[in-house]
Amino acid sequence: MLDDRAKLLLKALVERYIADGQPVGSRTLAKATGLELSPATIRNVMSDLEELGLIVSPHTSAGRVPTARGYRLFVDTMLTVNREQLNGVPDFSSAAIEPAQPHRVINHAAQLLSSLSHFVGVVVAPRRTSVFRHVEFLSLSERRVLVIIVSPDGEVQNRIIHTQTVFSQSQLLEASNFLNANYAGLAMEEVRERLKTELDALRGEIADLMKAAVEIGSEGSTEKDEVVVAGERNLLSVSEFSQDMGNLRRLFDLFEQKTQLVRLLDVSAQADGVRIYIGGESQVVPYEDLSVVTAPYEVDGQVVGTLGVIGPQRMPYDRMIQIVDVTAKFVSNALSHGKP
Repeated sequence: MLDDRAKLLLKALVERYIADGQPVGSRTLAKATGLELSPATIRNVMSDLEELGLIVSPHTSAGRVPTARGYRLFVDTMLTVNREQLNGVPDFSSAAIEPAQPHRVINHAAQLLSSLSHFVGVVVAPRRTSVFRHVEFLSLSERRVLVIIVSPDGEVQNRIIHTQTVFSQSQLLEASNFLNANYAGLAMEEVRERLKTELDALRGEIADLMKAAVEIGSEGSTEKDEVVVAGERNLLSVSEFSQDMGNLRRLFDLFEQKTQLVRLLDVSAQADGVRIYIGGESQVVPYEDLSVVTAPYEVDGQVVGTLGVIGPQRMPYDRMIQIVDVTAKFVSNALSHGKP
C-alpha cells in the first residue's frame, strides 16, 4: 500500500511523463506537486516506487518513467475524467446517417476515433445476422444453380451450387416459395433444425436443395468479423514506436491481419462501459508499449460490436476515455435510430 505522499508523487510523475515524454526527475516532481520536500526525500520515495515495480529508470537517466504496473495503478485509482465536456468533438447532429448505412457509420466512427485521439481508431462491425428475408433459386445450366439470399437489411448474398439432379425452373420456384412462405424471418440455425423433420413430404432432391441454401446462409453469418482500422500512420510520429522499426512492423502486421484485434475487442464486448488494457500486464494486449481503450456499442439495447483507440502507453487516458465513450454512444444511436 502506498501512503498519500507516494500516491501524489506517482500521479504527478505519470501525468508529467504523459505530457512531456521525458524521464521525470526529483526537482521536476517537487515543482509539479508543490510539496515542500527535499530532492533527497523525493528520491527516496521514487526509489520505493521503483522497488514496487511502478516506475523504472531508463538507461543512465536520473529521471524515472512509469511501468505498465504504474500506469495501471494510475488509471485504476488516480484518474479523474470530466465527462461533461470534450473539446474538439464535432456536433454529431450534423451527421445525417441512416440505420440502413451501417458501413458508413462504422467507417465514420473509425475515422472519428483516429482524428480525435491522433492514434489508431478501430471498430469491429456488427456481426452479420443469419436471418433471411428472401431466397431465390435460378437455373444457370443443367446442374448449376444460383442461390440468392437477401437479409432483412437488404444485403444480398449470391452463391453458385452444383447439383446432382437437373432441376427445372418451376421446381426451383417451388423450393424458393416453400422456404419464403415457411421460414422467412427465422435464423438459419432454426431453419436447419426444422428442415430435418418438416421436409419428408417433399422430394429428396428438393430437400437437398433447400438444405444447401441454408448452409450457404449460415456460412455468411460466420464469416470473419469486419474490422475497420483508421490512422495507422499516426503511430509513425509516436517516438516509442518510430524508434524501433521492428516493433513498428509488428504493429502494422497486427492491423493488417486483424484476427488478434477481433480477439482483443471481443474481450471488451463482454464488459460494461469503457475498459483500458495496458500492454505488458496480460496476454490480452500483445505488445509491451501498447495500450487499448475500448467500449462496446449497441443496437436497440443489444451489444453488437466494439470500438476503441490503440496507442502508446504514454497516452492521455482521461481524454481517450471520453473520446471512446462519446463515439460508442454516437454509433449506438446512429445504428439504432438513424440519428446521433
